[in-house]
Amino acid sequence: MDKKTILGVVLMSVIFIGYMVFNSRQQAEYQQYMEQVQAQEQALAAEQQAEEAAAAELSDSLKQVAADLAAQREKDIFGESLIAAKSGAEQTFTMANDLITVDFSTRGGMMTKAVLADYTKYAPKDERNELVSILDPESAMFDVEFYVKNGLNNVKVNTSEYVFASEGVRREADRQVLDMRLEVAPGAYIVYEYVLYNEQNPSRDYLIDFNVKLENLSPIMAQQSTLGMMWSNRTYQNERSYKTENMYTTLSYRLPDEEDVEDLGMSEESKSKQVQSEVNWVAFRQQFFSQVFIAHNNFAYADMGFTTEEKGSGFLKHYTSRMGVNYTPQTTEYNFSIYCGPNKYPILQNVVGADGNGIAMERLIPLGGWLVGWFNRWVVIPVFDFLSKYIANFGIIILILTVLVKLVILPLTYKSYLSSAKMRVIKPEMDALNAKYPRQEDAMKKQQEMMNLYKKAGISPMGGCLPMLIQLPLLWALFRFFPVSIELRGKSFLWADDLSSYDSIVEFPFTIPFYGDHVSLFCLLMCITMIGFSYINYQQNSAASGQMAGMKFMMVYMMPAMMLFWFNDYASGLCYYYLLSQVFTMILMTGMRRFVDDDKIRYIMEQNSKKHKNKKKSKFQLRYEELMRQQEELARQQAKRK
Repeated sequence: MDKKTILGVVLMSVIFIGYMVFNSRQQAEYQQYMEQVQAQEQALAAEQQAEEAAAAELSDSLKQVAADLAAQREKDIFGESLIAAKSGAEQTFTMANDLITVDFSTRGGMMTKAVLADYTKYAPKDERNELVSILDPESAMFDVEFYVKNGLNNVKVNTSEYVFASEGVRREADRQVLDMRLEVAPGAYIVYEYVLYNEQNPSRDYLIDFNVKLENLSPIMAQQSTLGMMWSNRTYQNERSYKTENMYTTLSYRLPDEEDVEDLGMSEESKSKQVQSEVNWVAFRQQFFSQVFIAHNNFAYADMGFTTEEKGSGFLKHYTSRMGVNYTPQTTEYNFSIYCGPNKYPILQNVVGADGNGIAMERLIPLGGWLVGWFNRWVVIPVFDFLSKYIANFGIIILILTVLVKLVILPLTYKSYLSSAKMRVIKPEMDALNAKYPRQEDAMKKQQEMMNLYKKAGISPMGGCLPMLIQLPLLWALFRFFPVSIELRGKSFLWADDLSSYDSIVEFPFTIPFYGDHVSLFCLLMCITMIGFSYINYQQNSAASGQMAGMKFMMVYMMPAMMLFWFNDYASGLCYYYLLSQVFTMILMTGMRRFVDDDKIRYIMEQNSKKHKNKKKSKFQLRYEELMRQQEELARQQAKRK
């Protein structure tokens, strides 16, 4: 190894050793610096924590002072009694009989749940185990609003904000009683008394008496003429079809001494109405069940409304009603009744007021107006009630009802067919008149001779239509009856598991506009038979009048197609009735065609024509002929001018 190499190695060693010494000194200095920084940070953090602790302690003190001041102010305004009632522990009590089970909460002193023992929500036939509930505990609310004096202040009291005191349900010989008391001021109370009767009684079924008592409140009551009441609730969807059930779900009310009831209509969105006059009762009505708040001495006014819940939510509508009752310093008690039960005609009809007279609750069931409602009330419902005592199958009951209706209107059906047969017999004469008077200016004369032909033959121009028009109210009456008949609810027949709802044989994974997401077999069969009946009827009428030829598509196919879309979501019991009605009508028409002889009709018409041949014309007929002559002459003059 030469000198240069040795020197290089030595120099590199010196440099390396020097670097190591320098680096170790730097690391030591850096470590010392970081320890100083960390110590400073810890000192700052400790100082900050101390400041925050002091601030928090001060804030808690200030908050406590503010809370104490607010509590004292609230106590000064409302009084110790109401303040104590706000923080009370909530309790729930239950009353029940064979028809209904009702839950009550001391929070607001109100009903929170009402379950019907004899009715279940819709489900497949073997899965109907959930009982119908009238009240939704989450949304049910009842509140009495009034003002009391506290020094120079008038304090508004809303009973829904307070917890009532109660000793629970006491049982008496024939009833259960629940008292709930709210101490408004020392020795002054508002008391809710609920009464449920144990035994079934036609005038008491599904009724809960509700009495509001004012004990020693008069001295502290502020000057006021009414006490306000707030009542609200959401209604559950209980039936298969949201669309149909929602259509019949609305808010109804009755004015005192009125025989009929009014409602807010069957809107899909929302409705509201203010009634400034007295109201006897307010009802949250569904398709088959209702909750009705009855004031025995009437409400002074009512502000009512509802909003529609979304499909699939499990609810239909959210009802709200604000009512008022008259108040004087002498008032000590108000008497109400609450109905939570089915829309069954005999039950609702038996509900009476304080005077023992009916209060028209049966009119909650929309059986049709004055034109058809009487037929449902006095004919259809009694027949259903009578037959149901002896026949359990409602499909057979509908069959019997159809036969009875057809027998009642048989004379009208026969008269209509006979009129069509007469028109068919005189068709050659009518064709001859059409050939004799082909021009438009001879239309008056042709019409006059046709009227003479009708008269001689004993034919009324409306003879074929009028009997059918008379039948329309009956068809409309049954159209209104079947969808709201609780008697059909849950009753199965053939493939239909509920005659009050549609019978689905096919479910689509999509919705067809204006049709739905299913195929109702009774509706489909009804429309097929309607096509058959319309075709037979068209053939018969077109043989009598060539003017009907262009209406074949409308009469035979269009109307049944429209009915298919319209009725697909309707009650299967209604479609089944219309199906039977069409079948029996076709049978009757076939029988009449077989036994009614056209030659015999022609002979009778000829004899009738002879009787009227020399008969003196009436004044009306003479005036009519003169008018026709003048019209014809006017038409001729107009034609000459052209």
